[in-house]
Amino acid sequence: MELRESWAALAAGGVAGVCVDLILFPLDTVKTRLQSPQGFRKAGGFRGIYAGVPSTAIGSFPNAAAFFMTYEYVKSVLHHSSTSYLTPVTHMVAASFGEVIPFSLVQFPLWESLKDLWSWKQGHVVDSWQSAVCGAFAGGFAAAITTPLDVAKTRIMLAKAGSTNASGNVLAALGGIWRTQGLSGLFAGVVPRMTAISLGGFIFLGTYEKTRQLLL
Repeated sequence: MELRESWAALAAGGVAGVCVDLILFPLDTVKTRLQSPQGFRKAGGFRGIYAGVPSTAIGSFPNAAAFFMTYEYVKSVLHHSSTSYLTPVTHMVAASFGEVIPFSLVQFPLWESLKDLWSWKQGHVVDSWQSAVCGAFAGGFAAAITTPLDVAKTRIMLAKAGSTNASGNVLAALGGIWRTQGLSGLFAGVVPRMTAISLGGFIFLGTYEKTRQLLL
């Protein structure tokens, strides 16, 4: 990957990260409170849903910038030595280097595959708005299937000292939620999570592609 492409990925990723956090921060707050064992109202309801936005936006620029620069670099390196049927694996590996979470391992290969399919159907590379649509679908799907892990993470973060969840064992947290609340507990907040991340995928990946194209 050329130096100018690296700088473009760095800047575009940072801009995309700030945009999506400023717009979607309230939805993420609501989702977290829905997943709280205290219940939505006791966890704060709709009060102060914008609290912490400035610090989050400031922190998101370097994080998103570093993620996309790493993602694009690893993808460019692996593409030179991989065949077409290994392309999804290439995207998974690139995403894992950028951010090692199950969500990214689902979202990014699906996003790239949808872009490739759309490009093939129309006979030319997708526009930035089309990339944004692919990002929305990929984000929504990834959000849905990884919701139980997100619920477990939220319970662990909100756990009282000395409790079972405070140990940080994700499998134990998932088991506890399943025993007490069943499937509905594991997928608590799935609708706002899918809504937020679908919209986030549209804004984040669409803004990234458009900014990167402008810079290049």
